[in-house]
Order: sequence, then C-alpha cells, then structure tokens
Amino acid sequence: MKITRRNSSVITLACVFTGLALFSACGPGKQEKDDQQQTVQQENAIDTPAVQLVTVKKGKLTSNITIPGELTPYLETDIYAKISSYVKTLLVDIGSQVHKGQLLVVLEAPEINSQLAEAKSRIQQNKAVYFASKATYDRLYNTSKTPGTVSPNDIEQARAKMQSDSANVEAARSQYEVVEANLQYLQIRAPFDGVITVRNINLGAYVGPGSGTNQPLLVLEDHKHLRLVISVPENFTAGLNGKDVVSFTVRELEGRKFTAKVDRLAGSIDDKLRAERLEMDVYNDDNKLLPNMYADVNIPIPDRDSAFLIPKTALDISTEKVFVIKVENSHAKWVDVQKGLQTKDMTEVFGDLKEGDQVVKVATDEIRDGSPIKINNAKNAENASNNESAAKDSTGNGRPVKPDSAAKKGQKANK
Repeated sequence: MKITRRNSSVITLACVFTGLALFSACGPGKQEKDDQQQTVQQENAIDTPAVQLVTVKKGKLTSNITIPGELTPYLETDIYAKISSYVKTLLVDIGSQVHKGQLLVVLEAPEINSQLAEAKSRIQQNKAVYFASKATYDRLYNTSKTPGTVSPNDIEQARAKMQSDSANVEAARSQYEVVEANLQYLQIRAPFDGVITVRNINLGAYVGPGSGTNQPLLVLEDHKHLRLVISVPENFTAGLNGKDVVSFTVRELEGRKFTAKVDRLAGSIDDKLRAERLEMDVYNDDNKLLPNMYADVNIPIPDRDSAFLIPKTALDISTEKVFVIKVENSHAKWVDVQKGLQTKDMTEVFGDLKEGDQVVKVATDEIRDGSPIKINNAKNAENASNNESAAKDSTGNGRPVKPDSAAKKGQKANK
C-alpha cells in the first residue's frame, strides 16, 4: 500500500514538471506569433491606408486677394526756370495751397529787357527801309504808265526790293515776340490747383539752364485727387474690368475703410513684374490721405462656373507636380491639376476630373499612384455634410452646389 501511494506521488510530480516544461516551451512561441501578426497588420495598414473621401463638385468660388498699392497724386509737376535768371520774389513756400494761374515766383534777367529794346528798334529800322523801297516802287510804277519812260526790268527790281524789305520787317517783329515771350517766363504761375511740396530756391538764387543744378524750383502736387496704383498678378487678371470696385485700408488710419472704382487698366502684362497695372481715382476731400502712402487693396476675383471645387487638403503640391488622388476600384490614381482660386477651406482645380469623382480628402505623396487603399466609411458621412456646408459658404450667392446622385448612392452603399 505504501508503495502504491509513493508511485502515485511520483507520477503526479512528473506530470506537474512535464506541464511546466510544456507551458514554458509553448508560451514564448505564441507571444512571438502574436507580435508577428501585429507587425503584419501594421504593415498592411501602412501599405493600404484607410482614407476619407470627398466628392468633386462644380460650383462658383468667389474669392478676393489683397495686394499692396500706393497712393500717388493725380497731377504732379516739377517747376523749372526756362531761362537763366535770378529769383527776385518768392511768393510761396512748402505747404502753400495754390490755385491755377496764381503767381508763384518772379525772376529777374536784366539782359532780357535789353534784348527786347534791341528787337523793337530793329523793327523800326526795317520799317524805314521798307517804306523807302515801297515809295521807289510806287513812283516807278506810276511813271511806267507813260509808254517808254521806265523799262519793265526796273519795275521788277523795285518790286523785289520792296517785298524783301517787307519780309525783314516781319522777321524783326517775330524776333521781338520771342524776346517778349521770354520776358513772360520770368513770371512763374501755377498750372493747376495743388500744394507746394518741395522748394529748392531762395531769394537771389541763380536758376535756369546755366545754373549747374537739375533740381526743380518747386514741386506742385494735387492732393484732392489721388491715384491708387496696384499691380495685379497675371493669374488673377482674367475678368477684371472698369466696373470693379475695390476696398482698401492704410495702416496710418486704422479703423477706416475706403472704396474706389477701377478707372484705368494697362491692358498689358509687365514683362518684369508679370502683372497688370491698375489705377483707381480716389477723391481726398478731407485731406486724410497723403500721397505716397501704402495701402492694402482688397480686390474681388470674378467667379467661374466651369471649376471643380475640392477641400484645400485634397490638393497635394510637391516640387514636381500639383495633383489630387482619385479613387478608382479601391486604388489610388494621381491626377495632375492646375490650382485656381482659393478660399479659407476650398479651392478650384482644373484637370482630368468629372463631377462626382471621389478623391482623397487629405492627399499626400505617401499614397503612391496605383497603390490599394481602404475607405474609412465611419467618417465619410460626416465629411459629406461638412463638404456641403463648406461649399455653401464658398460658392457664389451662398447657394450650395447640388451633389451628384451617383455620389449619394455610393455613400449609402458604403454605409
């Protein structure tokens, strides 16, 4: 009986040790297998990512861009002295408000008066010669009425001399007018209403072509009427016209917003800036705006019906290309597109797409062309409603684009 119990105990212990040995041998193998299976699942998730899809829609995307501009005077002129002279009287200074025709500066050139007197005396001298030659001609002509008294040749010579002396009188009179006009240049008057912004002269200063300086005497600007000048990049020039109205602000006048109508378009792209020059007339009645101020100009960009609208995240811009990832038969297909207008959330694209196509919402070049992908159905319904509201906010007149019926059916099937 004792022997039987001992054998039973030995057998029991042997079973326990055998079980422990088997458990220790099988345990690490199962753990390793689980790790390998998890690694495979992760690799499959990387190779076949689960993505969210959005539907390509057509619609109107109204956008605007902000471009730096500059305010310049509508009229601006540098005033110079035409003839060499001295400043006799200075009637204006910097900041003076002047009117058209107002006397600004009186110059003095004594030699002009001498030239004027000389020209006047030359007229009188030529007149005397002319009167003498005319009297000679008249006398010969009256005498020639008696046949044989005066030869025809003498009459012709007298007529030619009279006409020559008459021409000398006219030349002397023209010379007098030239000198008289130079005398008027000694009085400098304002060509238009404006403000004197620069003064480079003082009393007694020598001015004119022989003064040795290229600086103007005065600079006159029109501050009541300004030009707002901007350069619109080439990509945004299509559709701009003279009926557009822009708004602008200046940093120096925070809280104020100004508007202006497009009055002049260059009609040509600048070969250096690759932009078109636009000018707007700004009427500065309260003198708050100053010339040469910088402005931030907000320009509305015209909408287009033929554009496809997608979220901005669905557009991948790399150094090589701009593309979206279209999903066909659960595989990725890179589609080259061109980017159009943009809003905060949406963008226009142009390419080999059609309305109702499904594209990856968050595009990345890690999703390779032709690679299989999984569709994250859990969030597609939520994305559909979000995209519809985003399209409503981004399309013209606040009207959302009607989703494609096939796209709706696809969403129901995915659900």
